[in-house]
Amino acid sequence: MNMDLWKKCVEFHGHECPGLAIGYRAAVEASEYFNVAESEDEELVCVTENDACGVDAVQRLISCTIGKGNLIYRGTGKMAFSFFERKSGKKIRYCLKPFDKEMERDERQEYILTAPFEEIFTVGEPSFELPEMARIFTSVKCEICGENAPEHKIRLMDGKKVCLDCFKDYKRGW
Repeated sequence: MNMDLWKKCVEFHGHECPGLAIGYRAAVEASEYFNVAESEDEELVCVTENDACGVDAVQRLISCTIGKGNLIYRGTGKMAFSFFERKSGKKIRYCLKPFDKEMERDERQEYILTAPFEEIFTVGEPSFELPEMARIFTSVKCEICGENAPEHKIRLMDGKKVCLDCFKDYKRGW
């Protein structure tokens, strides 16, 4: 285990925890699999299926970030990370396996950081395709609140262009 990398994750995240350790292991494994230290732009993409602590390790270690467009949240709630390399088409998915026994917090963190990777993660391919590259959209002014929103997030309501916050969805039945 690279203690310098772990310390960088802890500093970025704010504390040590088993969740951060999960993301640390996934990010280190992806870095080795794709032979890349950091993603400068969108050449390496991570689709995270959770919004937990481990995502901070992915951001810090391999520079996949929402703002850059190469960190995408797919909210299944699973402790899973899929990585795609745009140029080569390589892809891989790591999903945390269920733990066999109860452990104290510190013991679980140590186990995650030191156990063989295949013991704590399933390794496979994502069941979904690589998302398209980030796009820049035209901003449209909401006719109710006056704030700008990207055109793909604007809805029509009573003939007005409105943002998602002002939009009142119509739901009836199931």
